Order: sequence, then structure tokens, then C-alpha cells
Amino acid sequence: MKILGRVALLGAIATLGMTATSALLAHGDVTPQAVDTSALPEIGDAWLEKNPYSGNAKAIEIGQSAYGQNCARCHGLDAESGGIAPDLRYLEAGESGDQWFAERFRHGSSHDGKVYMPPFGDVLGQKAGWAIRAWLETKREG
Repeated sequence: MKILGRVALLGAIATLGMTATSALLAHGDVTPQAVDTSALPEIGDAWLEKNPYSGNAKAIEIGQSAYGQNCARCHGLDAESGGIAPDLRYLEAGESGDQWFAERFRHGSSHDGKVYMPPFGDVLGQKAGWAIRAWLETKREG
């Protein structure tokens, strides 16, 4: 009977361990994924205040892929948040919205020592950021 109890206990521990592991890995690889922006026009190194790719079909295509790889795990598929992070369909349109997006994309967001969004500007670059913004513009809701 003692052996049966130990086997059951070990089985329960193994099950708990697998459940906890899958929960920890639920977000997948959180390392930023590279974005191929070679098909986009060059825009220089200095960050622009206005999205140069707004309405650009190729940028929108690249932005959709880049969003899926780097943003969807927190902001939701199709930019529709499940509550973890802001719903990006409601970003302000136009140049003031571009400026806010660029600031947040470049520098991230942290409060009281907690990182709520990591900075992506130096990691993914300006072209990828503006491509993501171009795609987000197609998802905008009022």
C-alpha cells in the first residue's frame, strides 16, 4: 500500500509540474523577433514624428507580420486586447497618434519599477515600428 501511495504522489507531482511548465511557457518565446523591412523605402536613422508608411500596402503587410510576432502576445490578435495591455484599435489617428506611438514603441512603458511594455525602438528599428503603425491604422476603431 505504501508503494501505491508513493506512485500516486509522484504522479501528482509530475502532473503538477507539467501543468505549471505549460502555464509558464504560454507566452512562448518573448525575445523580439526580427522584422525584414528591406522592401520598404529608406527613411534614415533619426526618428520621424509622422508615419512615412501610412497607407503603404507593403508596409501594412510587413507590419501585420511584425505585430503578430512581437505585439500580439500582449495586445491581442488583430490588435484586439484581451485586457492584458491596451487595445491598439483605439490609438489616436494622425500625427499626434504617430508621435505617441513612436514614443511608446521606442521607449516602452514602466511605472514604479515595473516594465509594462519593453522598449522596441533600438531592437526592431524605426522602419519596423512605422510598418506596425501602418497596419494598426487599418484596424482602427473610433
